[in-house]
Amino acid sequence: MNQTDWTEINNQLVKEFIFKDFTQAWGFMTKVAFVAEKMNHHPEWTNVWNRVTIKLSTHDEGNVITEKDRNLAQAIENLF
Repeated sequence: MNQTDWTEINNQLVKEFIFKDFTQAWGFMTKVAFVAEKMNHHPEWTNVWNRVTIKLSTHDEGNVITEKDRNLAQAIENLF
């Protein structure tokens, strides 16, 4: 994973993904949902039309960035 793709803000890994339209953004979120469920690590995210913003931190560890977040970020990058 290129670390410059994700920004560390307030103990979270954050990235915005931009798509052609809402359908592509929603499809991406669906793919991420399956990966996150399999990893048992779920993102905080928002979707507005063609943009998906994802924030990752590990709540069980006190809302900090852990290896679980970096692994999920890499998995998300592989989908994009």
